[in-house]
Amino acid sequence: MKRFNINLLLILVASMLVLSYTSGMAQNAKKKPLVVFVVGDHEYSSEATMPLLAKELETNYGMRTKVLTAYPDYNSEENIPGLEALKDADLAVFFLRWRRLPAEQIKYIDNYLKSGKPIIGFRTTTHAFNYPKGHPLEKWNAFGEFALGAPPGWGGPANHTHCGHNCTTDVSVIGAAKDHPILKGVDPTFHVTSWLYKVIPDYPAKGSTSLLMGKAINPDKADFSDNPVAWTWKTANGANVFATTMGHPADFSVESFQRLLINAVHWTLNKPVPDQWKGKININVPYRE
Repeated sequence: MKRFNINLLLILVASMLVLSYTSGMAQNAKKKPLVVFVVGDHEYSSEATMPLLAKELETNYGMRTKVLTAYPDYNSEENIPGLEALKDADLAVFFLRWRRLPAEQIKYIDNYLKSGKPIIGFRTTTHAFNYPKGHPLEKWNAFGEFALGAPPGWGGPANHTHCGHNCTTDVSVIGAAKDHPILKGVDPTFHVTSWLYKVIPDYPAKGSTSLLMGKAINPDKADFSDNPVAWTWKTANGANVFATTMGHPADFSVESFQRLLINAVHWTLNKPVPDQWKGKININVPYRE
């Protein structure tokens, strides 16, 4: 009987330890920010670059991630399954181009924007949606403006365009922003493959802070002006925003661009930008011709 009581006690102690460990693991998981990537573009292979960025955040920077992609493939403009994950997201990262999601999916993005939680947007997310004129969701064509402080879609009154597909971009830190945390460890100048987007003179939006300036190299259009290629902003709902018009897959192999993105994730989450850089990320994704 005595031995039975001792064995029972050992079983109870072991069970309590397991429960305590499991509870601790769950609490630690909850403390890690959840970054949800919303991905769907025809051109820039974001369905390949974003998972690699997500993996780096999980492996080296203590975050949880979830990558949601267009289904069945990147050409599917009307379906990104799993957007309900935005309800639990601490940060939403968008890399979209000319989607026409149904209302039942848009509502999750709408609710996220209304929450005032942070946003990061890449390149073609300035023209994330492309609903036809008169469509009930037509206002979402201006997502770039109200979510990123960018022009409200491609072309239009803002003449949002680029310097041509034979053009690349020299990037330099804007002097007034050199001490911004997002620029920690970023080289003063670097080069990217992205052809430069035109956003000036009306964008980035009022209240933004431009961080990096782009200069078009070999532009197709004469006298193509320098334009900001990265900035911060706050939405009407108070969300921290980092937006960049860079995002060609070759850009992701540039270490300064990588550092910029890791810093931006931390900054938008109101977390300290890492003092210790974990090293260049192995990203080698082809451009989709």
